[in-house]
Amino acid sequence: MTTASPAYDALLEEPKTWQERLRLTRVSVFSALFILAGLLIFLEVPPNIAADSITTLTFDRAGTQGIPVATVPFALIVGLVWIAGGVVGLIPIPRLDRMKFVWLLANGLLIIPTVLIIIAAGGRTNVTVMLQESLRLATPIILGAMAGIWCERAGVVNIAIEGMMLTGACLGFVSYTLILQSGANLSSPQAQFWAVIIAVLSGGLMAALHAWLSITFKTNQIVSGTVINILAIGLTSYLRREVLIQADAARETLQPFPLPGLSSLPIVGETLFSSRPIFYGMFILLIVTHVVLYYTRWGLRTRAVGENPHAADTLGVNVIANRWINVIIGGLIAGLAGAWFSLETTGTFDDNMTAGRGFIALAAMIFGKWTPIGAFGGGLLFGFSDALGQRFQFLGVPVPPQFLQMVPYLITIVVLAGLIGKATPPKADGIPYEKE
Repeated sequence: MTTASPAYDALLEEPKTWQERLRLTRVSVFSALFILAGLLIFLEVPPNIAADSITTLTFDRAGTQGIPVATVPFALIVGLVWIAGGVVGLIPIPRLDRMKFVWLLANGLLIIPTVLIIIAAGGRTNVTVMLQESLRLATPIILGAMAGIWCERAGVVNIAIEGMMLTGACLGFVSYTLILQSGANLSSPQAQFWAVIIAVLSGGLMAALHAWLSITFKTNQIVSGTVINILAIGLTSYLRREVLIQADAARETLQPFPLPGLSSLPIVGETLFSSRPIFYGMFILLIVTHVVLYYTRWGLRTRAVGENPHAADTLGVNVIANRWINVIIGGLIAGLAGAWFSLETTGTFDDNMTAGRGFIALAAMIFGKWTPIGAFGGGLLFGFSDALGQRFQFLGVPVPPQFLQMVPYLITIVVLAGLIGKATPPKADGIPYEKE
């Protein structure tokens, strides 16, 4: 019996594909990107920005007080940190892995202040307003992510969040318009209250359809969600054409409600406690979702159903009922997210006005690895990218507006392509339950 030589064994272990030869990792890719970003700063900032340029970061609403920052030196220091962090990230030494992660994380956090300081070079930029806009624009995304968590933690994939949000936006505004035209003895705020309720219920109704198809009839959950999204586009377009175009549609939005005492706090008072009702509702639902999911019996059963429904059934949990209820709760939350578009923000309804925010909400949920706090961070990231595009336009940055509109979706691609690492959904997510 012959024994293979070491040279033969080495030949068998030699990488056969270009992926194996290059051995690209997320750390190496982002390290290379930070090196390129640092070099770009060194090449572009000094020639285009005056050496004595000062950017003032303001934090009050009036923008009268702030922190002056020397634009060019700050940018060059950040560029140097990015290059150094990228070089360290490319060093193939395992014991440096923790330092690589921390350095790359710090590099990522520096992106926000660096971009704000460079684009406002020689002027002022209000950090408080930027944070407020980021949170405001993140509201429907975070609510949509909470809707997805309620569904997918119970084992039901829900790509129909977009359709549920769109339906809520449409039916909420249509009902508000019809209530005002009906001659009912209701003030505008009262009509808005009932319109929000109808928007929430319409999202729950679409979720019930999704549960009926995917849980009761065990339809493929992706197909069911796609059908609901298509149905929502057609239904809302029809209602807009038949009701809103012919009606004198109101354009009044939900009014800000400053919280007594808290709204007078410096910085955070203007940012968090002087806002509108659905914005507050986002924080309430975030806390409620986290508490229910991790500190209640219902949350324990939901997580059990999403991970191992057969074991949960053995312990007496009604898997079908649990999934139905969680999907409907998710739909109610998605309907509230839809009301944010039409009733709290614009005071009108346009075709496809949610503009893919339901799908971005799913990306935020995956970014947060199916946890409420993580999804909040993901939603805030996408909200900031949207607010950044608006700030670019406000400051007159010579970037095509079409590119600025692409920014949230580009960030979605980058995040899902590798920024978050391996994201593992609940084990039974998307698998119809067959009772034994």
